Amino acid sequence: MPTELSRSKPVISGKQRHSIVPITRSPDHPISRSCRSAPPRLRDKIPQYYTALLARYGPQNWWPARSRFEVIVGAYLTQNTNWSNVEKAMAHLRRARRLSVSAMRDALLAELETLVRPSGYFRQKARNLKTFIAFLDRQYSGSLTRMFAEPTAKLRAELLELNGVGPETADSILLYAGNHPVFVVDAYSRRVLLRHGIIGKKTAYEEIRAMIEQAISSSEAGSLVVKNPASDPRHPVSRMSSAARSTLAQHYNEFHALIVRAGNHYCRSTAKCEGCPLQKFLPPAQLQPAPL
Repeated sequence: MPTELSRSKPVISGKQRHSIVPITRSPDHPISRSCRSAPPRLRDKIPQYYTALLARYGPQNWWPARSRFEVIVGAYLTQNTNWSNVEKAMAHLRRARRLSVSAMRDALLAELETLVRPSGYFRQKARNLKTFIAFLDRQYSGSLTRMFAEPTAKLRAELLELNGVGPETADSILLYAGNHPVFVVDAYSRRVLLRHGIIGKKTAYEEIRAMIEQAISSSEAGSLVVKNPASDPRHPVSRMSSAARSTLAQHYNEFHALIVRAGNHYCRSTAKCEGCPLQKFLPPAQLQPAPL
C-alpha cells in the first residue's frame, strides 16, 4: 500500500505540526471500494474527530520504546492485556538484557516465558516471539532494516502468516516500528465508531482500516493542523515516539494514540460521554444526559 505520501519529507513526532496533501486513488483500489459502505456525511467527520482529540490532548508520544525491536515485542505482549502489564514484562526483559534480536534469539524458551509472564498468555507469547525471530532470520538475515524496506502490502501479508499475528499486531509493527503508513484498528477505535454510527457491529477490520485511511489521506493540506494544541501526553518522549516518519504515518500514529486516550477514559464498556472531546459528534439518540 505504499503511496507517494510514504516517501514524503519526514517529520518529527511531537515536535512539529503536520499536514498532508491530497492523494488520488484508482477506483479499483480496495480502499476506495470498501469505503463506500460508510455514509459519506459520517465518514467525512473522521478528520474532525482527529483534530478535536489533538486539540484536547496534544501529541501522545506513542509508541514508548527505545528501539524498533522493543516496539515489536510490545506489540506481541499487549495482546489480551493492558499496557501496565506490558510495561512490567518489558522491564523484566530489559533487566535481563533480552530486548534485542540477538539476545532474544539466544534466550531459552523457558527463560523467555518467565520474563514475559506479567503480560499473560506467557507461553504462547514467548513462542510467538521466537517464531518472529526465526522468520526474521530466514527471510531477512536477522535485519529489521531489510525487513522494513519491503513494500507495505508484501510485508503485511508475511506478518499475517506468523503464529500470534493478527491484523492489529501486524499493523502495529508496520506503523510503530517500521513507519509504514497504515492505521491500527483496535477495540477503542471500533467502539467509538460504532457508538457514533459510522460503522455497524459486523463491520470488518479491513473495512474500518480502509475507511479511516481514506478519510485521513484524502484530507486537504492544512486541514489536520491544530494551532496551539494542548500538551497532555500520556507518555514521555522516547526514541521511537520522536523518530522521523512520513507525514501520513505520523497522522495515523497520532490519531490511533488519541483514540486510545479518549477511549480509555470516556468510551469504555459503559460510556462516559460528558466531557469527552468527541461528545459533540454523537448522534442525538446516543447523547448521555449530564449528571445531576
